[in-house]
Amino acid sequence: MLEQKILETITKYEMIENGDNIVIGVSGGPDSMALLNSLINIRDSRKIKFDIYVAHVNHKLRKEADEETEYVKDFCSKNGIKCYIEYADVAQIAIEKKVGTEELGRKIRYDFFQEVENKVRNLILTESKEIKNEDEIVIKIATAHNSNDNAETVIMNILRGSGTSGLKGIDPINGKIIRPLIECSRKEIEEYCEIEKLEPKIDKSNKDNTYTRNKVRNIVIPYLEDNFNPNIVNTITRLSDIVSEENQYIEKKTEEAYRKILITEQENEIVLSNTRFCKQEEVIQKRLILYAINKLQNTAKDISNIHINDIVKLCNNNIGNKKISPKKGLQIYLNHGRIYFLN
Repeated sequence: MLEQKILETITKYEMIENGDNIVIGVSGGPDSMALLNSLINIRDSRKIKFDIYVAHVNHKLRKEADEETEYVKDFCSKNGIKCYIEYADVAQIAIEKKVGTEELGRKIRYDFFQEVENKVRNLILTESKEIKNEDEIVIKIATAHNSNDNAETVIMNILRGSGTSGLKGIDPINGKIIRPLIECSRKEIEEYCEIEKLEPKIDKSNKDNTYTRNKVRNIVIPYLEDNFNPNIVNTITRLSDIVSEENQYIEKKTEEAYRKILITEQENEIVLSNTRFCKQEEVIQKRLILYAINKLQNTAKDISNIHINDIVKLCNNNIGNKKISPKKGLQIYLNHGRIYFLN
């Protein structure tokens, strides 16, 4: 049942096509093991022809971490899957860099995914007699985010005061990242692991309510289920789908407006026409600011609504002697009817 649901999700979003190479992020927990096992079965059924590789990171945060690594290695060995492993002392590195372990762990994982992607590409070029050009190689990264993860993300974004874009939650596809489990619930995944006798490793830190996500997972969602809506995860999923569709439309309109008001776009500088900017609806103006920042820095993370409103006021009031720095390394100012974004 779960595998059929995953296959439907893959088909719906065109996540995997014949000839693709899929690098799966596998921790050894229920979600990632269900994803790995189901994709092996879908591949072996010949419904889609693709190759599978595994990327596993040992964060050295818990005494069980080495057991989880051995479990993933053994499972991959039994199933003929090439497994790449990274060891990182996240706690120590977090102290040295003065960042949170959760944030750092995510960065290490995604950096490693990129590293594995490069290794897989080189491996294919070395071993394949047919493929001579690396442009022929399609590599995608599969992560095990599910519908519960999506609901938790939406709630966390609401608590942070996110705009509507935060309500769309986790995208099924984000560039080369694919999420085949995104329409599956945690309950369905756990039942699948029992049926398939996978015996995944349970991360006990998921019960530690020190972390915001764990508080949402272990306290907020159960409370909402018990007192308001027993199907709250499905309800939030439907909300995410609606917001995602509307967001795609607004993004399309934002891109069209950006092309109309763009004067120059360089690696460290974007210049927009303030006259044409001010003719846009305010909702598009705010999106244009985020769009330009994202173009310049590859992310608009940490840009708050307060910053966006300040920039909109600066442009609409034609204030030409004030610079705004919404984050380190980024400056925005107005000069002679032009809006400058400098990295």
